[in-house]
Amino acid sequence: MIFRPILFFLSLISAVYAVKFDLVADRYPKPRCIWNFAAAHSLVIVTANVPYENGQRVDIEILDGSERGNVYLNKKDIKGETRLAITTHESADVGVCLRNYLESDSHEKLSRSVDLDVDIGADAIDYNAIANQESLSILEVEMRKLEAVVKEIVEEMGYLQRREMRMRDTNESTNSRVKNFSILITVGIIGLGAWQLVHLRSFFKRKYLID
Repeated sequence: MIFRPILFFLSLISAVYAVKFDLVADRYPKPRCIWNFAAAHSLVIVTANVPYENGQRVDIEILDGSERGNVYLNKKDIKGETRLAITTHESADVGVCLRNYLESDSHEKLSRSVDLDVDIGADAIDYNAIANQESLSILEVEMRKLEAVVKEIVEEMGYLQRREMRMRDTNESTNSRVKNFSILITVGIIGLGAWQLVHLRSFFKRKYLID
């Protein structure tokens, strides 16, 4: 009984994302992207249900928002239910981008309805298959899920901590540069003022205005 509140809490933070939207067709379409965070070396399963429509072509691309900009998958002309799986290289936001290309000469505004499911980490694992393969009890399966979800939480907290440290280092570096620039400007203003005094004094002496 003690596991039920824990399971309920973890189910609220499980990384499962499902959206449905209309994708407008165009000859040069802009990507429609859905972004979700995924820890490094996480399994990500994307299920896209795109009904067939004549004169339209839907392409899908899976990438991340890291500094390297990893592109994991690029598939053209998906139809019906398409299931794709990737494993992330590093902790970052993972984007699933879709484009709907207009391939007909129709002047009407065409679109396709897209159902998109994104399962990340523990939720992308088929625990039923694992239970059948290893002959696990229901409690053991739930404990496996708990272990995987807790591991994801720890990795995400570590990622957030590392990102905070990078931001702090960036802020400290920026403050140091601003400080040095301010000192340089102050020294330059003082030097310019001293030069102006010397120049004016020399000018007034030549004009016999001062001794």
